[in-house]
Amino acid sequence: MSRVTRIEVAFKPELRDARGEKVARRMREFLGLQVEAVRTVRVYLVEGDFPQDLLERYAYETLCDPVIQRASVNRPLAAELNFPFDWVIEVGFRPGVTDNEGRVAAEALALLIERTLDPQTEGVYSAMQYLLKGKISREEAEKTARELLANELIERWWILSREEYEKGGLSYPAPRVTEFSDPTVETWDLKVLSDDELMRLSRERLLALSLSEMQTIRDFFSNPDFIAERKKYGLGPEITDVELESLAQTWSEHCKHKIFNARIHYRDLETGEEFTVDSIFKTYIRGSTEKIREKLGPRDFCLSVFVDNAGVIKLNDHLALAFKVETHNSPSALDPYGGALTGIVGVNRDPFGTGKGALLVFNTDIFCFAPPNWDKPLPPRLLHPRRIFEGVREGVEHGGNQSGIPTVNGSIVFDPRYLGKPLVFCGTGGILPLEVCGEPSWKKGARPGDLVVMVGGRIGKDGIHGATFSSEALHEGSPATAVQIGDPITQKKMTDFLLKARDECLYTSITDNGAGGLSSSVGEMAREAGGAELDLEKPPLKYPGLRPWEILLSESQERMTVAVPPEKIDRFLELARKMDVEATVVGRFTDSGYFHLKYQGKTVGLLPLKFLHEGVPQMELQAEWQPPRHTEPDLPEPEDLGAVLKEMLSRLNVCSKEYVVRQYDHEVQGGSVVKPLTGVQDDGPSDAAVLRPDLSRQDGIAVAHGICPKFSDIDTYWMAANAIDEAIRNAVCVGGDIEHMAGLDNFCWCDPIESEKTPDGRYKLAQLVRATKAVHDFTVAYGVPCISGKDSMKNDYLMALGLDPKGDNPYGVGVILPDGSLKISVPPTLLFSIVARVPDVTRAQTMDVKHAGDLLYILGMTRDELGGSEYYASRGFVGSSVPRVNAEEARERYLRLREAIYYGLVASAHDASDGGLAVALAEKAFSGGLGLFVDLSAVPYEGSGRPDFILFSESASRILVTVPREKQRDFEKLMEGTTYAQIGEVIAEPVLIVRDGLGRDLIRESLSELKAAWQTPLREV
Repeated sequence: MSRVTRIEVAFKPELRDARGEKVARRMREFLGLQVEAVRTVRVYLVEGDFPQDLLERYAYETLCDPVIQRASVNRPLAAELNFPFDWVIEVGFRPGVTDNEGRVAAEALALLIERTLDPQTEGVYSAMQYLLKGKISREEAEKTARELLANELIERWWILSREEYEKGGLSYPAPRVTEFSDPTVETWDLKVLSDDELMRLSRERLLALSLSEMQTIRDFFSNPDFIAERKKYGLGPEITDVELESLAQTWSEHCKHKIFNARIHYRDLETGEEFTVDSIFKTYIRGSTEKIREKLGPRDFCLSVFVDNAGVIKLNDHLALAFKVETHNSPSALDPYGGALTGIVGVNRDPFGTGKGALLVFNTDIFCFAPPNWDKPLPPRLLHPRRIFEGVREGVEHGGNQSGIPTVNGSIVFDPRYLGKPLVFCGTGGILPLEVCGEPSWKKGARPGDLVVMVGGRIGKDGIHGATFSSEALHEGSPATAVQIGDPITQKKMTDFLLKARDECLYTSITDNGAGGLSSSVGEMAREAGGAELDLEKPPLKYPGLRPWEILLSESQERMTVAVPPEKIDRFLELARKMDVEATVVGRFTDSGYFHLKYQGKTVGLLPLKFLHEGVPQMELQAEWQPPRHTEPDLPEPEDLGAVLKEMLSRLNVCSKEYVVRQYDHEVQGGSVVKPLTGVQDDGPSDAAVLRPDLSRQDGIAVAHGICPKFSDIDTYWMAANAIDEAIRNAVCVGGDIEHMAGLDNFCWCDPIESEKTPDGRYKLAQLVRATKAVHDFTVAYGVPCISGKDSMKNDYLMALGLDPKGDNPYGVGVILPDGSLKISVPPTLLFSIVARVPDVTRAQTMDVKHAGDLLYILGMTRDELGGSEYYASRGFVGSSVPRVNAEEARERYLRLREAIYYGLVASAHDASDGGLAVALAEKAFSGGLGLFVDLSAVPYEGSGRPDFILFSESASRILVTVPREKQRDFEKLMEGTTYAQIGEVIAEPVLIVRDGLGRDLIRESLSELKAAWQTPLREV
């Protein structure tokens, strides 16, 4: 075995250690421990028989900055830092887990020795050492490692007291993978297995296949014609593990969207209405887009919808825009940093792998977490929401910033039910020239004879069963191998190379190695050519010993698959070498009709494409709708509405997210016009982003979204309607053209299939049917087509804990099932994302007030619609009066506002949403640094007349605008025939004044106090 040299690097004692300070603060605030200070030491384990003088040079000249750091070789550095520590905790990756810092350090060593490292005997591995000073017990040190510093799924740790450390220091083997898998291909004769044995096989191999699906596979492998064909390739009637795993991946809920494509029988138990929907996707999602496109006729700007990795629209006369939003919920629940990092770099590859490849120009991120100040016990295997919050935030930050893609839009939603699984939505947009190599850029197609080439990172065990794992609830058997760790630097090199290869016309098709790895990418591209042959011994591996099915299924990151004509392969590989990107021929496309899988010269899989992609049996499901019963609360009228407003501004779903926004780079590439934060101090909440992807042109893109799961507790139909309306009006507020606007629907649902573990499955499925029907109804009404989307159907936590079904729930969230299991389900959630053309970015609008004397208008009607509102929630109620969207009226309003913005009649525009009118007024005022005077009696209103209801109702489709006095007449003439009113004006005094019809002050609050209430909550967390 090779020698292992230990190199340690740390900041000089006189300098601050920011990482150590952050850990100490989190130990005090998150864990309540009495730690005085923490210092950190970066550790590198260098495996290989290298000369000592070379290792000294490597340590002091390559790994260490001598100005601010010191280093040591095979010598404990902690003793030299003049830091009186009490405990040492060292955290490193487990064998086989992606170690980006170790990989980069290994590349630096290779440059130093002027040769590549031998992967069998040489390598560099990183770890982090934490020196803790304070009155901490061993149990508390263990708690710190487990709950704060490490993720036991992918990391290991060692803990020593100072005395133990000084006696022997830390010494452990490099985390090389030494236990190799048996490459033997396993087979099963399915026809001899009983139904129970079929299901046991599905469970034990984490296939997530139902009995019906296992029976379908069994029956197909009993077909005499198919058996005869297999014999030609040296296969018997038994199914191989390669075939079974490939089918499970392709047929997974994550990839095949079986619930969305099911035949659903819907019944309304209250009205008696009944109908059957043959695929809610085809009927409601794709169906609405088809209707809109038909109505648009020659004005149709959709180029590619629901057929590629991302949707594509025409942006202008020379550019197309690709857009996709994905979720990475399950991996982020297990490893927040790695899961979220993989989420953002993974979705980057979706528009990049669309058509012939897009240049990536923006990211958007939306997170749903349990409250970070969670103070109740945590169920087993769940991480604290604060840790989820910070890990996800940091993972997306590193993935986005290091990729050189601006993060321009996002939001955070808090609800205790996201404790079981956070929702991590990551989206990316890219631009394509309308033509590439004389062909439409959004079209692609592998051809028989083209070579299958894998480009980018190598394959490891990380990400195996990722697709099937994401198709189940989080449970005690959820696999560590499902977690992946992305590497944005490797991916950036790969995308730069592939864009150049695209422009040199070196490939005919490209797609992402996402869920299912090569099984998914090659299996899907095979449909373009009519078949594919894949040699599983050819893909480069991170380490030897992977089974053939693992090579096929691994979702290791930073990989694309391309189809390269044989006559162009030499140039393709030459360019890859020149740009330091690994590219390997792993097979060829055919017209055989089969996905043919080989290993070491033998056939290990032969799957007809028709069966692989179309053989999954359609589900037959029952949905039953019974409206939930929530009474309208009888609330006393508050005496101090100013205090209530400050309370509302401090709620987690309303307060400033500046702390998070500042971590992301929204300026890189130089095209940002309307930033995520705006106003006189650049700290106000933008409704949407505007960017200019082509700096030579004046037109641009608006990026917005809507998400309001709180309304799901009343009716998911109106939840979806409000999400769509919110997204559209946010885009309209910044200057987006509603007549050149497209949407993406991302559904994240709890398990909607009735079972012993989901006794209310019919109700949850009815909620899904109602939400998708709303997507149909309101996208058609607005004329905004969906161009892509995604669903994630198993966002539940399920653990057998032996709880008393009739007793109290010690965790304070979720339900106790009759067998004593705890189930935590997310609230049904729809994220609706928008991209829209902005004809002239110099006309783009922001939300902050601009000039004293400008007139304040409200567009839209306010009603007593406080069901699901922040106001009711703050009082412990849900209510029943959910906001209802009138799309016909709203669309006309948005068209008029578009014209007002383009004609320069508006000085600011801001939508009223969470917290209602009062919150929107406060945000407009303190963002602009100017006060507002408001006459509440002038607000168009239908209801009881209570001031608190007018101020905090969350009625949909409302927008606050300010208009220069000299443009009042033109503005009002333009808005004639719509619901609007002048309700006040901008004043120089920094105060928000709201008066009733009798001239009495209902609110008189300084902007500084309102802003402080809004900014404080997440700062404190």
